Amino acid sequence: MFGKGLFQGLGITFKRMVGPNITEFYPEQKPELPLKVRSSMALQREKCISCNMCAMACPNGVIKLTSEKDENNKKVLKTYQMDLGRCLFCGMCTEACPTKALTVTQDYENAVFEPNDMKWDMIARAERKGKEG
Repeated sequence: MFGKGLFQGLGITFKRMVGPNITEFYPEQKPELPLKVRSSMALQREKCISCNMCAMACPNGVIKLTSEKDENNKKVLKTYQMDLGRCLFCGMCTEACPTKALTVTQDYENAVFEPNDMKWDMIARAERKGKEG
């Protein structure tokens, strides 16, 4: 039948027009996200042993970390940087972490204006999150 797709589309439009409103008022109401959403990264500095497993597991090589040895001859994390503009959020880095110091979170408000702002200093972010609550 000629125009069958048009009538199906108009039928769906009409149902939505007379049906209940499903609009979410985003800034005022935060959406309920599924548990498996992966949209940001978090680091717990005190758990990190600077083993570099996360950087080796990352397929895009977005993780760069440096460490130094303390007075007890243990590695201590010095810098931890991620380029979230190139991150796939695949979770391979979190699976490779033996101490579960790196986790994937549901923080989804990561919009920035400049591309250089996607290069995150994870230690500074963890300290800022700790001060916020």
